[in-house]
Amino acid sequence: MKTILLFLLFCGLFSIQQVRAQNGPNFQNDTARVNKFITAPLDEVLDEFAATYKIRFIFDRAQLHKYGVSDHYFQDKVKDIIRGICRANDIYYAKQPDGTYFILVKPEDITRLRRLPASAMKPTVEGNAKQTFTEETVTTAAASKPVRTNFALAGRITDNSTGESLPSASIKIKGTNITAITNTDGYFNLSNVPADTSVLIVSYSGYQTSAERLTPGRAAQKLVISMLPADNALNEVVISGEKKDGVMNTDTRRVSVVQLTPAKLAVLPNIGERDILRAFQLMPGISGSNESSSGAYVRGGTPDQNLVLFDGFTVYQVDHLYGFYSAFNVNAVKDVQMYKGGFSAKFGGRLSSVTDITGKDGNKKTAGFGVDLSLLSVNIYGETPVNDKSSLLFSLRRSYQGPLYNKIFNKLTNTTTATAGGGGFGGPGGRGGMANFQTQVSSWFYDLNGKYTYTPDDKNIFSLSFYSGKDKLDNSHDLGIPGSLSSSVNSSSITDLTTYGNVGSSAKWSRRWTDKLYSNTLVSYSNFFSHRNRGMESSITDSTGSTVNTSNGTAENNNLRDVSAKSDWEWNISNTGKILFGGYATKQEVKYDYTQNDTTRLIDQNNNALTVGGYAELEQNFGALRLTPGVRYTNYSITNKNYIEPRFSASYAINDKLMLKAATGRFYQFTNRVVREDILSGSKDFWVLANGGSIPVQSAIHYILGASYETNKFLFSIEGYYKRLNDLTEYSLRQTGTGGAMGPNSAVTLEQNFYNGKGYAEGVEFLVQKKVGQYTGWIGYTLAKAFNKFDVYGTDYFPAAQDVRNEFKSINLYQEGRWTFSATWIYASGRPYTAPVGSYTINRAGSGTETYFVVSGKNTERFKAYHRLDAAITYDLIKTSTKKVGSIGFSFFNIYNRSNTWYREYSIQGNQVISTDVNYLGFTPNLTLSLKW
Repeated sequence: MKTILLFLLFCGLFSIQQVRAQNGPNFQNDTARVNKFITAPLDEVLDEFAATYKIRFIFDRAQLHKYGVSDHYFQDKVKDIIRGICRANDIYYAKQPDGTYFILVKPEDITRLRRLPASAMKPTVEGNAKQTFTEETVTTAAASKPVRTNFALAGRITDNSTGESLPSASIKIKGTNITAITNTDGYFNLSNVPADTSVLIVSYSGYQTSAERLTPGRAAQKLVISMLPADNALNEVVISGEKKDGVMNTDTRRVSVVQLTPAKLAVLPNIGERDILRAFQLMPGISGSNESSSGAYVRGGTPDQNLVLFDGFTVYQVDHLYGFYSAFNVNAVKDVQMYKGGFSAKFGGRLSSVTDITGKDGNKKTAGFGVDLSLLSVNIYGETPVNDKSSLLFSLRRSYQGPLYNKIFNKLTNTTTATAGGGGFGGPGGRGGMANFQTQVSSWFYDLNGKYTYTPDDKNIFSLSFYSGKDKLDNSHDLGIPGSLSSSVNSSSITDLTTYGNVGSSAKWSRRWTDKLYSNTLVSYSNFFSHRNRGMESSITDSTGSTVNTSNGTAENNNLRDVSAKSDWEWNISNTGKILFGGYATKQEVKYDYTQNDTTRLIDQNNNALTVGGYAELEQNFGALRLTPGVRYTNYSITNKNYIEPRFSASYAINDKLMLKAATGRFYQFTNRVVREDILSGSKDFWVLANGGSIPVQSAIHYILGASYETNKFLFSIEGYYKRLNDLTEYSLRQTGTGGAMGPNSAVTLEQNFYNGKGYAEGVEFLVQKKVGQYTGWIGYTLAKAFNKFDVYGTDYFPAAQDVRNEFKSINLYQEGRWTFSATWIYASGRPYTAPVGSYTINRAGSGTETYFVVSGKNTERFKAYHRLDAAITYDLIKTSTKKVGSIGFSFFNIYNRSNTWYREYSIQGNQVISTDVNYLGFTPNLTLSLKW
């Protein structure tokens, strides 16, 4: 109910703002009436309009002089005349928020015209070829004598069309190795700037690279640089220089960092949704062969070893529909950074990786909304300025039970009719062999995002962010009653209902105290929940005519609450260095209970923990060498111990193309998600807190070494890593006693076993990426292994369940006008598993026989190799005004219908072990329509 009320509040504020916007002021110059006959070349008509109505036009005179205008206008508005002329001549216009008009022969001309020097606007000799304006034309024309040298420069990077800040944008002084990265709110500080006439090269994934020449006047003020989005249809860049507008890019200045552009995810093939976390699976070092998990398996780690942050709060449930889709709505996301290892002392509490997601603030200039329709879900979103200092954004996505949803759900839950037979291990939520049944499925998922941002001045930013995501997976069904029993069994049904999700929110205050001191203070709340009910209800009429109703089953609940506060500070101590420091406190409560027949509580865990600490990190530049030593301190209340985590990373630029990198560090994890051994007995996994005994605090040490070579068009990268892991935990739930979980005379007890061990992961990653041109993409290859050792399984190391030795990925994108074609191919060697290799039968005196499996060594078997080919076609919908108003996408998953093994079921027939492969999805097409206004 609370989530619905919040959503209605967002909608109400949005509607009020729409009315306010409609009644607000408009640009008056282009609404003036024209009552005259006009006959002249188009460029001269625009000149007259510019002089008469004070409208600013930008166009290529040589191009537009070829178009003629001859018409009589009767009280027509100037803006309507411009629209009519463009439509009649099949050309385009783009109106900017400040009222400037760009008149274009092709939509992609806007990139060139935005950078047009003033001299290019003068008339040219008719017949001249189209001019090419290079970076030098833009950046050297305004050069002047410098006033200041070797100084510090502060500024901010924003989106030109929305006014939103751009986090993790790169700023580089041309001709030097001096660089900076913007923080969460788009602020940056450049140290030791050689002159106040230097040229800044600003790049950000999904935006056109900007070349900005400083002047003594600009350098003396706080610099604000607005960047232009690199829309699909506007990506022809005539200006030379670096350009990074791909779906994903590797930051060559930082170790093991990948940046994703949410706005461009539509060009990638997908099963049914644009998916943030699945897109990362296309990069080397992140496994791409786990279709049933949108959580990341990073460098031999497991999904629970990844810290996932959304606007500062932790998200524990990161997927929908048993893992086939991530829980994050692309329309609510501005920026995503993944740290594959060796990450900063700013982050802690996980062993493997960090995914830092920054939500959109909302458009600060104009209101807009949109809708995405696919075969899986409906997705609506809106954003608007509330006033000149604040903005609002909301998004809501909900699935519906169409052909695609049902295909995936049926694959996951075996909801096709089954016949009685041997019991299998089943898949996630699967049932194994059962009597005949009929399924009445009622399942769905949704996620809701809302964000309010208030910027009272140029020093302070306040924001409130909210997220709620939930899955309801109802696998309940009525059992078919054979004719021979219909006279005694009135009804019989199975209840199998699972709900899970995450609710999170944060309140953040960002302040720039001085040009050298910046802070981010945040209070957050996160709640993960998982509830599962499994049982049987029957109505039976006995021989005396009496009706007996029976009901038995199990209920499983896992709930985690997280209340946190943290404050991050950034202090630029000199022109060559800065210190990052901060403190944090987290209060966690984890409950897990397992109940039988509503009365017998077999497992009951309730733990609380307070985690407090701080960190400090130095970023120091010595010319081409950058060193980043750091340390993180944590006190964990359950063990009452202090944990020290030293971190260190370094990079050395041999020249402006070749970079060497290294990192190491210690990492601790206090909150673990353990996997159930028998998934038939309940949900697959649950969260617990380390207790220092049966569940120790996990730890890891990372060692990373890499190099990259980057040109304007290509990136070549190699990174090797080694991770040593200690105090890993596996969980086993053993059933003892007589009867069964659903038997009428059950006398069952459950025994918990936590097994502890250690492990290691090592590998090398290769990446070759083409960054610019009509054809872009990358090739990635990972050679790796992940091994564990648990005393309960013996004295030797064995392959971990996520051990995949070879992974090859080829991602290809080709653009032609409004069309984008993409294809991805993934190959991965088979995953390990433990399998029954035989069986034996024991005669029990006076009670029949019992058959047992003979099990292979731990993970000594391997599935066959995994591979699949996906493709997509996207067509952009663009108005005459060059404004992109949507797209149509066709996606084709697993084109050649490869049967990739998901898991294996087993049964015993005549003392023989019979195995059956359960496969991932076969060929699956999808259609998506996206519209925005």
